Parts: sequence; C-alpha cells; structure tokens
Amino acid sequence: MTADPERLAAIHRAAFSHPRPWSATEIAALLTTPGAFLIVEDRGFLIGRAIAGEAELLTVAVAPAARRQGIGARLLAGFLDAARAAGAETAFLEVAADNAAALALYAGHGFAETARRRGYYLTPGGSRVDAVLMAARP
Repeated sequence: MTADPERLAAIHRAAFSHPRPWSATEIAALLTTPGAFLIVEDRGFLIGRAIAGEAELLTVAVAPAARRQGIGARLLAGFLDAARAAGAETAFLEVAADNAAALALYAGHGFAETARRRGYYLTPGGSRVDAVLMAARP
C-alpha cells in the first residue's frame, strides 16, 4: 500500500468510530508537520512524530478484517525503531481505557501507564472513557 491519504483515511474509517476517524485532508496535513513519519503495512498504518528527544504515536489503524495477524505489532515495532533512529529518548501515546487489545499491545512493547485523563473520550452512546497515557524507552 502507498502513502495515499485517501487509502489511509479509508482504513482509519474502518478502524475507528470514536474518536471520530481522520479525513484524508487531515492525514495529508499531519504528514507535512515537522518530525512526522508514516509506517505502512498492506492493511494498516501508523503515524508518529519525533522531535526534541521525544516520539509520539499519533495514530495506528488496522483494518478490522486484518486484526490479530501481527500487523499492529509490526507497526508498533517500526514506530519504536523510527523513534530510536530519530534520537528519541522517550516514546509516548494515549489510548482509550476501554481498548483492551491496544493496551495489551502497547504493554507488550514496553509501554507503561504514566497518567490518565479522566473522561477524555466521549463514546457514541454519550458516556465518557478515560485516556490512558503511556510511555516507553524506544
């Protein structure tokens, strides 16, 4: 798969209902920001940013039909490699507290919870879910 923002947005739409998926325009704009990088697999992608000794995982999306096939793990390993290559000493991310699969993936790659943003995400049903902040050494 190429870095075509339309294709990336289609995967993001399939992967997320909340928070709302990103548009092709938003993805294209984000990829032009300083330090931004893209890691692409056939049915998934990850956007990160590395600057000033830190790396942030901005989004990772895997098409629902392609989940549990190691794509997310390869993307995350690529993120940590890219962070290390960019000189990052810390990598961080945030994830919804009810996303058990993502929490397990991140923990399996050395990320640990550092804080929470209480009630940060609003679900389609109107309830609130905490954002879990996690960090690791790349």
